[in-house]
Amino acid sequence: MRNIGIIGVGLLGGAVAGRLLEAGFAVSGYDTRPEQSKALAGRGLRAAASIADAAKGAEAVFTVLPSLAAAEAVIAGKGGLAETAAKGTLILQMSTISPELTVRLAKAAEARGLVFLDTPISGTSAMVTRGDSILMTGGDAAVAKRCEKVFAAFAKRTVHMGPVGSAMLAKLVTNLLVALNTVALAEALVLGAKGGLTTKAMLELFRGTAADSRMLEIRGPLMEAGDYPPQMKLDLFLKDISLMLQEGQRLGVALPMTDTAQRLYQEAAGAGLAGQDLAVVKTTLERMAGLAGS
Repeated sequence: MRNIGIIGVGLLGGAVAGRLLEAGFAVSGYDTRPEQSKALAGRGLRAAASIADAAKGAEAVFTVLPSLAAAEAVIAGKGGLAETAAKGTLILQMSTISPELTVRLAKAAEARGLVFLDTPISGTSAMVTRGDSILMTGGDAAVAKRCEKVFAAFAKRTVHMGPVGSAMLAKLVTNLLVALNTVALAEALVLGAKGGLTTKAMLELFRGTAADSRMLEIRGPLMEAGDYPPQMKLDLFLKDISLMLQEGQRLGVALPMTDTAQRLYQEAAGAGLAGQDLAVVKTTLERMAGLAGS
């Protein structure tokens, strides 16, 4: 498997494409924003003119898209992969969507002779660029095994979760912890700052203690600098939180902490910060504490 298509080469899709190119794969990329593909052309990406063009000659096609509607349109819509990809093409659905939609898209793809894997990834675009992400797979375990070399190009570990839809549920559960850990870190830093502690001193203290976490490593420096370039855009993460709460409602599981976190993130987005990293939620807590502009 050497020829790969990618639909959606934004922050995450572009990072996946870059790693695949470095590993020697032939990659075709399509994005509704042509400048996204052009940015990778110097590294060997073939900029495709359409979904069908990206899938042409590809043994596998990743979909890395920002919304449920976009994922459904690209796979099952008019001119989408179910209509245009050659029979036997493997669809690797990486967009964060609902487990229910994942199952529907798998059925739509398989009805047209395509092979489908549920393949969400845990990690920021920067982590993918470093090869430091974790991939979850849902679907036929034998198909997932056939993709090992492809996945190893950008993920340090792949975990098979079960049937189609299970990997997407695992992604939502993982992102639930990311959401809560990020808010918890911001809340702790704001409490300390209000009492006169410096963010730098607090972050140094937390490292290596029971309070340490991956979010401290990734988002602590952003919170210390007060600068939030997007590793995961807040507006996209709010979509993920909505999916978590919907899944909780569907399964009859109360998610009170997630509900509170959603309101805090929404306030940050409402302040015009939706395009920044989700760590920007710290500014909401600073305003609440009377530390705005700190």
